[in-house]
Amino acid sequence: MTSADIAKAASAAPLAATLQSRMPAEWETHDRTWMAFPPANATFGAKGSPTLERARTAWATVAQTIARYEPVTVLADPGDLDAARTWLGGGITVIEVPLDDAWLRDSGPTYTHQADGSLSAVDWVFNGWGAQAWASWGNDQNVARAVASAASIPVKRSSLVNEGGGFHVDGQATVLLTETVQLDPGRNPGATKESVEDEIHAALGTTKAIWLPRGLTRDYDEFGTRGHVDIVAAFAGPGTILLHRQDDPTHPDYAVYLQVKSVLEREIDAQGRPLRLVDVPAPTTLRDEEGYVDWSYINHYVANNVVILCAFDDPNDAIAQGILECAYPGRTVELVDARDIFAFGGGIHCITQQQPAPASGNGKRTRHERSTS
Repeated sequence: MTSADIAKAASAAPLAATLQSRMPAEWETHDRTWMAFPPANATFGAKGSPTLERARTAWATVAQTIARYEPVTVLADPGDLDAARTWLGGGITVIEVPLDDAWLRDSGPTYTHQADGSLSAVDWVFNGWGAQAWASWGNDQNVARAVASAASIPVKRSSLVNEGGGFHVDGQATVLLTETVQLDPGRNPGATKESVEDEIHAALGTTKAIWLPRGLTRDYDEFGTRGHVDIVAAFAGPGTILLHRQDDPTHPDYAVYLQVKSVLEREIDAQGRPLRLVDVPAPTTLRDEEGYVDWSYINHYVANNVVILCAFDDPNDAIAQGILECAYPGRTVELVDARDIFAFGGGIHCITQQQPAPASGNGKRTRHERSTS
């Protein structure tokens, strides 16, 4: 991906000039998954460091697991192409794109269906999770356009500072948001819920936003995202939300769970349905060397015929696996150790981004797409 390719993609039309979009739910059919290969940086460590090797091993394991079910393309920073191909092995496409970090859910594009069923890609403004002092985003602010260009998909620019981990959709016009993300002064100073919803609805084809008051406690530490929703609550079907449940009252997320659940219990979705909440108990581990953990099974990834579920070598891994097997009938639930991913600041959902298959046209889904909802 050259600078000329990225500049060409940057000439895309703004949202106001585009047709209405619909972001498919994650469980609808994918054409492929996009990821990024961890570069040497302040988060992962220097080249040759044990921490960078841990990150690359963890990311590669996720990519290899997904590749058994659908195609995977991984971005690699210039100079890392050979290393990426060695770590990832055969069967995974690697392309060169300048990178600062490797959280592609956040820096990559959000794919939507247009009225004719074709795909377009939303390019949110990315500024390092609210211009945080430790973050670099000179390259990552261009990643969404680079990915869309590589996929030959037209881009729609958004004026909203946003990340893919900061929202979750049901594919039927409902979106989950978090007050401390989209309304973060470091992201969108002066924004209101109304102004955010206007841009979100235009981008995703949603009509109902459900605002959670906050995310998990660890996410507000120095290296957190300030409350991404995809670690606390996620749609698992129309009208159904999986919710992170902390059972130990000594953990600060016990209070977060009660607060978030009280909000969701009073809500309805865009179709007027009361929400069905499915509690997913947190791992029994409460602390690591940094403090209270944010380990969560909610941060899973749904791909074709499979759910890639974070595992923590914890007794609740099997319980979460059973819950998700019921939530996603007909899909295999693959457990992948996510402790190293969480140690660097996220989970499996944070490092993956789905490219949905084109729809059948006129906003209608195919029979297979309907069957997986």
